[in-house]
Amino acid sequence: MIGHVSQTVRQVGWSGIKNGELLALAEGEYDVFLTADQNLRYQQNLARRTIAIIELPTNTLSVVKTLVPEILNELTTIRPGVYIRIKK
Repeated sequence: MIGHVSQTVRQVGWSGIKNGELLALAEGEYDVFLTADQNLRYQQNLARRTIAIIELPTNTLSVVKTLVPEILNELTTIRPGVYIRIKK
């Protein structure tokens, strides 16, 4: 498959599910979890997670759109279990 497929929590019907359970669900379905939750790495034990996580500085769509080239670049090298922060 060429390219990437992304879905929001709302699109997959996971609205209202909290971080730990959300990550567990995502691990079973996705390779990378994009989040704007700046506290995720402090609130969850990520040491045993197999999903790669990319933290964005915001969930404001206009800003996220400007970050797409950097996100795509990270996707070329990110590995399972890695946590990356993208800054503005």
